[in-house]
Amino acid sequence: MTRPDRLESVIEAQIRRAQERGEFDNLPGAGKPIPRTDSPDDDLWWVKDWVRREGLPAESLLPTSLRLARQVERLPDELDRLADEPAVRAAVTELNDEIAAWLRTPWGPPVALRPVEVEVAVSEWRARRTPPPPADPAGAADPGARTPRRRWNPFARRG
Repeated sequence: MTRPDRLESVIEAQIRRAQERGEFDNLPGAGKPIPRTDSPDDDLWWVKDWVRREGLPAESLLPTSLRLARQVERLPDELDRLADEPAVRAAVTELNDEIAAWLRTPWGPPVALRPVEVEVAVSEWRARRTPPPPADPAGAADPGARTPRRRWNPFARRG
């Protein structure tokens, strides 16, 4: 009869036979340090690693409400890349459709979101595309222009 401490499990036997056949020799990464041992513990390391490996934008993991808020925040920069007004209108309309869908069935952290006004976005886009008027070469101010008067504040300090 064999003693329990001498019994070799089926898995240990398979590992031993594979070692004898040399199947563990010259494995990739042999002799290299184990990754992430020098960084602090992170429970989501595998998600971050997966996102990096797949080449996904980090925003794809955000809840819908936060992703939409970020899109609204970055909308002027996105619109500046577009060439014509119909494309600007289409981009704003598409974003508004996503916001309306989220407002019908909100999910995720509550965020104050409203649809973007298309005409306002288009007029701001136009204003950013038109060059500023040329500066007055003489640098002289308009002699007929008046300086704005300060409003009276009864609580202002005098002195």
